Amino acid sequence: MIPENGELQTIIVYLNGDYLPVGEARVSVNDRGFLFADAVYEAIPAYAGRCFLRERHLARLAWGLRTLRIEADVTPLADVGDQLIARNGLVAAEFSVFYMQVTRGAAPRTHAFPKEAVPPTVYAFAKELVRTTPERWERGFGAITLPDQRWARADIKTTGLLPNVLAQQAAVEADVEDAIFIREGMVQEGTHNNVFAVLGGEVTTAPATNHILHGVTRAFTLELCAGLGIPARERAFTANELRDADEIFFTGTTTEVRPTVELDGRPVASGRPGEVTRALSEAYRRAVAPEGQAGA
Repeated sequence: MIPENGELQTIIVYLNGDYLPVGEARVSVNDRGFLFADAVYEAIPAYAGRCFLRERHLARLAWGLRTLRIEADVTPLADVGDQLIARNGLVAAEFSVFYMQVTRGAAPRTHAFPKEAVPPTVYAFAKELVRTTPERWERGFGAITLPDQRWARADIKTTGLLPNVLAQQAAVEADVEDAIFIREGMVQEGTHNNVFAVLGGEVTTAPATNHILHGVTRAFTLELCAGLGIPARERAFTANELRDADEIFFTGTTTEVRPTVELDGRPVASGRPGEVTRALSEAYRRAVAPEGQAGA
């Protein structure tokens, strides 16, 4: 949430090469991100001021830009993240996020790309997050399933998130934390995170097709499975399989590894976080601890 009045002057953001108070940041009404959601974004978690898996996140951002044919160099954003964390007093914060967004830039409104090249709009900020406490984690979380009404390129981390917004609002109104997209009977992902199920002792998640975001935390979790000797597989699986799962959990930049104990109003298995989810969450927390971030 953005503070009001004088507090705006204490939050420093990055916009097109400048660091300035968020209350002074201005974007053109002709910006194609505003008009068409012609933009991609990325979010990187930071622990004690250090971005985790930064290079993987920046690589995904660069891929999205190439896919949309937006010419922008993401290399400087690594330093931008460090600068924003420092300038906003987040170096000692347990958990924060570095968010960046790149649009095609400002041009007269027309659906096709601008005939003349325009500079992209690059915006970024950093803010502290409230991490899930062990007590809250132990209670577990709830989710609902909904039809997937998104476009067919969910693998691109575009700012065009209206179906996700509507689905997440449905979750809020159902008094649960997450919504899971179902496409033609098959499980896809959550509104802002990836979903896993433990089926017959095997960690299972939807394959990395164009219908899901290829989550950085998702891939890292699969690596944790391999390191812990936990069987894991990417495969298509049905909503009925999900409902009969031994365990369900979500992964994501701000989600980390989070257990789901209720689905569509019914308990998942025992209605408590499962042992596989617990082992992966503990391994993830060890990896992101300041002493465990050698590869961050």
